[in-house]
Amino acid sequence: MNSADVKLEIGHVLFIDIVGYSKLLINEQGEQIQKLKEIVRATEQFRLAEAEGKLLRLPTGDGGALVFRNSPEAPVLCALEISKALKSHPELHVRMGIHSGPVNEITDLNEQANIAGAGINIAQRVMNCGDAGHILVSRHVAEDLEQYRQWQPCLHDLGECEVKHGARLHAVNLYTDEVGNSQVPEKFKTAWAVQKARPKSAIQKWALIGAAVLILIVVATGFLVFQVGTPLRGVRQNAVVEQGRPGGAPLPISEKSIAVLPLENLSEEKENAFFADGIQDELLSNLSKIKDLKVISRTSVMQYKTAITRNLREIARQLGVSNVVEGSVRRSGNHIRVSVQLIDALTDRHIWVQNYDRTLADSLALQGELATEIAAGVGATLSPQEKARVEAKPTNNPAAYDAYLRGRAAEAGSLFDKSNVERAIQSYQEAVKLDPSFVPAWVRLSFMHSNSYWIGHDPSSARLAAAKDAADRALALDPNLPETHLALGYYRYYGQHDFAGALAEFQQAEQGLPSNVDVIRAIALIQRRLGHWDEAIAELRRAVELDPRNIDASSGLALTCRAVRRFTEALASVDRVLALEPANTDALGLKAHVFRATGDLQAVEPLLANPGISPLDRSLQALFQRRYAAAIEILSNAVAADSKLLDPRNDERLLLGLSQQRAGDVAAARATYQKAAQDFQRQLNKVARDSFKEAELHAVLGRAYAGLGEAASAVTEGQKAIAMHPTSKDPFEGPCEEEIMAQIYALLGDADHAIPILKRLLQIPYAFAITPGLLRLDPIWDQIRNDPRFQQLCQDKQL
Repeated sequence: MNSADVKLEIGHVLFIDIVGYSKLLINEQGEQIQKLKEIVRATEQFRLAEAEGKLLRLPTGDGGALVFRNSPEAPVLCALEISKALKSHPELHVRMGIHSGPVNEITDLNEQANIAGAGINIAQRVMNCGDAGHILVSRHVAEDLEQYRQWQPCLHDLGECEVKHGARLHAVNLYTDEVGNSQVPEKFKTAWAVQKARPKSAIQKWALIGAAVLILIVVATGFLVFQVGTPLRGVRQNAVVEQGRPGGAPLPISEKSIAVLPLENLSEEKENAFFADGIQDELLSNLSKIKDLKVISRTSVMQYKTAITRNLREIARQLGVSNVVEGSVRRSGNHIRVSVQLIDALTDRHIWVQNYDRTLADSLALQGELATEIAAGVGATLSPQEKARVEAKPTNNPAAYDAYLRGRAAEAGSLFDKSNVERAIQSYQEAVKLDPSFVPAWVRLSFMHSNSYWIGHDPSSARLAAAKDAADRALALDPNLPETHLALGYYRYYGQHDFAGALAEFQQAEQGLPSNVDVIRAIALIQRRLGHWDEAIAELRRAVELDPRNIDASSGLALTCRAVRRFTEALASVDRVLALEPANTDALGLKAHVFRATGDLQAVEPLLANPGISPLDRSLQALFQRRYAAAIEILSNAVAADSKLLDPRNDERLLLGLSQQRAGDVAAARATYQKAAQDFQRQLNKVARDSFKEAELHAVLGRAYAGLGEAASAVTEGQKAIAMHPTSKDPFEGPCEEEIMAQIYALLGDADHAIPILKRLLQIPYAFAITPGLLRLDPIWDQIRNDPRFQQLCQDKQL
């Protein structure tokens, strides 16, 4: 072969073989090779490189070599994936070696395509230095990797050992707490023993030779780096690494991950800002229908709306994505111009830039067109069903679509603000009036009605009927639309408390909306209501991944971890919220509660200096420290300010009455409890019948009666609450009614009834679950505190 015909290129080689292969029976050899092939082919790096046409394969009898031509990091990441998968196959004893070097494609004696070159040979020699479980890399590869912080803890220098034909090879052991083999390979143990026994003069001689070689290598390497530079692809792959996975190897951020940043409104009429937000919102919705994409949710990206200049690399790091979309929308009369650019944020490379000029009518299909082009730009593949869903026009009526986008803009505000909810409902009603076949508008209208009923803006049967009517219309128009099942799920959840039915609807919606945070969060909340704690936590972690700067997502995860008494994980999620909003009142309250649950009031003290801490948490600290005068002052001011809490179980009047009781001011306590009882009775006349809110109000009314010493009435109200909201139907909040029942008995001095309830509650997870620490601290238990059975519960160390 003429040397001119040899075309060398740099290949990043992963060599793999099965240790002890020749000692296996013939059928065992076949089985193990087949299993190893399946594991290798299932890795993300293999599939990505093969899809890009950047992978060459060289089979051998007991393994094979993979030559990646896309990134020097690819074989390393592939090896980590293989090593992790092999943990489930202890019968497979595999070792791996990695090197980057020249390779060339050749035709062998059988006229078959093959691969040769120093890159292959050295990778095999590196592998041969290891034992089962080892991932060894050449010094050359290690030098590339160690330039990046995330790889440094994984690299463990082994030094040199002798390989084939007397050559010496320098290798590095790559392992983490989870994958690889941390033991020193036998060949290097032997090399170290020989080196230790070598005379000092020989060591000095080798040191001088090594220094001379090193100088030559440094000069040559420096020249090559200066001449060739760093491949863009390599920089990208090395940059895209997630950190912070406890106990695991760093994994790459998917190249098929994207954040759509708020589109700038360039319209002269600034009231058209809703239109730019609506375009972005609908684009996100369409992208979330593509399973092959990781799409960051709206809440997290909207925080970058007001930035004068955007550091895209930093935004990508914060959101955990590789790509971002930026752009602008200009609307003038019936004409719309949308300018969009898709950017590889980690290299600042513009993947594509497009301008779209449309009439308002023509713009109705624009978001689908944009979503398809963005997906193609980042290499995502769409199934035929996904493509059809993404490209479907929501309506053919521009005026209806305009009203719909106004509704979406109103809905983006706080749903606890009744005016936002009503504006959204009005806009959606206008949209379906203009186009009665506008399914997405019926979907959003149903959700807003259900939400209004659940939150308590309008707990009337008419509101619930309106939610059902809108959902039924959406179902009749398009029973296969995933969003239709999302609306039905919320109706079953919020309106009917049919958690199993809601879960079925949400899971059906998820099939068509795989990256939609609303669906994922809905599934998590329903799993929590069903007492499926691990499933709920797993879904909430997904929600946090797709919406990393949404405090509600992290707060929901923290609350769920708190429910199962996983306090360390709960605090980690709370701290994520506080990193975003250091004075967030709810997060500070949850953190204080976790510390109280563990019995650590001292840890609460630093939180009290935060201006965001609530009067409730300040009063609880004073109350639990038996500083009743301080608690009374804080709570009296809160009650005077008519502070409202969404959860009646934490009503300040009940805490004020308890503080006054414990301070010995019987008359003041009685007056406080009477006023609280009257207020709860008034609220009972306003809530929906047989709702969870009605159950809560019966429970706290019973506690007020207990404070007044009216035992029969107190027990009756507490029992009503348990009957309306039983643990069997709601494992998440149902036990809260039981806990208040135990408080009622405790305030009445009835240990015989209180203690069995507490003993059971200590054994189950639920929202703000009782703990021995809370039993020790809370004065509400003082009237039964000296009972030996109660003391035993306080000393329980299982929690």
